[in-house]
Amino acid sequence: MSPSHGIGLTAALEELGAAGLDAGAVHQQVLHALAEDLPAGDVTSTATIAPDAHGSGVIAAREAGVVAGLGVAALVFHEVMGDTVEITDRVPDGTRVGPGDLVLRVAGPTRGLLTAERTALNYASHLSGVATATAHWVAALAGTRAQVLDTRKTLPTFRALQKYAVRCGGGVNHRFSLSDRAMVKDNHVVAAGGVVPAYHAVRAAYPDLRVEVEVTDLDQLRELLDAGCTEVLLDNMDTPTMAEAVRLTAGRATLEASGGLTLERAREVAATGVDFISVGALTHSVKVFDLGLDLDEQ
Repeated sequence: MSPSHGIGLTAALEELGAAGLDAGAVHQQVLHALAEDLPAGDVTSTATIAPDAHGSGVIAAREAGVVAGLGVAALVFHEVMGDTVEITDRVPDGTRVGPGDLVLRVAGPTRGLLTAERTALNYASHLSGVATATAHWVAALAGTRAQVLDTRKTLPTFRALQKYAVRCGGGVNHRFSLSDRAMVKDNHVVAAGGVVPAYHAVRAAYPDLRVEVEVTDLDQLRELLDAGCTEVLLDNMDTPTMAEAVRLTAGRATLEASGGLTLERAREVAATGVDFISVGALTHSVKVFDLGLDLDEQ
């Protein structure tokens, strides 16, 4: 692996920062990923490819969807090959593509191209999968007021990247951590002795923090609305109950539907009038998007 240097690497990091990512953290993650792949170099490429060989190729989509993570893939190539790599014809993250569509072209030392290939594709394929899954939900909700939210059900250390991919797919980010907003769940309610005591406890401890409280029935919702709660999560409710929750709330709070939701049911749930639909599957069990690198014939 070449040492980190060059304007290409700097530009790649600056681009990630401009996209709202912590470029330094992503860089460190890429370094760890490459260290996992290269504890003693790429023995196959070293054995089969001349050190002065130069190659080029394209990364292309092999199915329809939305791409994301191409900036991270570019960072991988720059980290492995420094300024000897050239990346062109890259489409912006968030672009809809079809089978065979080129998403970027890369050229450089052939050994380096193949050394970086799998790590680059791992990032881009996974994040494109998140973006594509999100785009399916966004399409299902089109024409309704509901927006699709992600959750904290993310792969450890991948949260920022996965939530970035959700944005690329047209979704909205929920909280990033346990400290940027309060989320009173069922176990907090049990520990505090009810939804209203739990809500008041958070309000007293963190008066300037946003607070959302999970309810499982309409009685809990009525109690919270009377207490002044303005953000409520409707947990595992059937469609008629959610519709009644919207009627009872009458705009006094935002309502988020969560739990056991499927893409097939998305529009039915959105039609109740809820503001948000949160979907853990966007990140915790997403199917990778099929991208492949093919070298040009020499």
